Amino acid sequence: MHVPDGFLDAPTSLATGAVAVAGVAIALRGARRELDDRTAPVAGLVATFVFAGQMMNFPVGAGTSGHLLGGALAAVLAGPYTAVLCISVVLLVQALFIADGGITALGTNVTLMALVGVGVGWLVFKVARAVLPKRPASVPFAAAVGAFVSVPAAAATFTLLFAVGGVAPVETGKVLTAMLGWHTLIGVGEAIVTALVVGSVVAVRPDLVHGARPLLSTRTLEIRSPLAGKEATR
Repeated sequence: MHVPDGFLDAPTSLATGAVAVAGVAIALRGARRELDDRTAPVAGLVATFVFAGQMMNFPVGAGTSGHLLGGALAAVLAGPYTAVLCISVVLLVQALFIADGGITALGTNVTLMALVGVGVGWLVFKVARAVLPKRPASVPFAAAVGAFVSVPAAAATFTLLFAVGGVAPVETGKVLTAMLGWHTLIGVGEAIVTALVVGSVVAVRPDLVHGARPLLSTRTLEIRSPLAGKEATR
């Protein structure tokens, strides 16, 4: 999914750069409402995990491999605004120090993976969470659905950008078919990883999972007296 330098023309790259700057600026303001002393370390761990996850590729067939995008995963764990910042920092470090994604294409990559990936993943997650049973155990499944949809959504957005400013002599229809075909398979892997990670955290500390908190607030606390059982047996 990392777009290299020179794949899109200068006007398109500048436009996506402006969109990325605006999106990150909005995320900076929104993250203030999501982060506190308890959740700030979670954001750091999420960014570290996504960085490591994007360094690991898994085969999807015909010599093609995919890697974790992490947008939905980061949004469910740390919140959508914080997730945009986490993914953006990861992409910045990758572009500057690992040459994974072009520097002039950084705005494009942030738009695709940090804005579209996080935004679509979070919105689909919220819809799935509303449909599934209202309990924390449903959160990993909803996160998996959001993760699965977010990957081809980012791929489709790239195809749209390529149709506007692509410099390679390839038909847009072929690009769309290839991008959606392979990234649908990659989305399956994304969904599995997201479900496993979110499920592990929900099982131990659901209060640290941003996407699970609305379900925790609706749970009632039941206090049963040890004497109640004894009285019932008399």
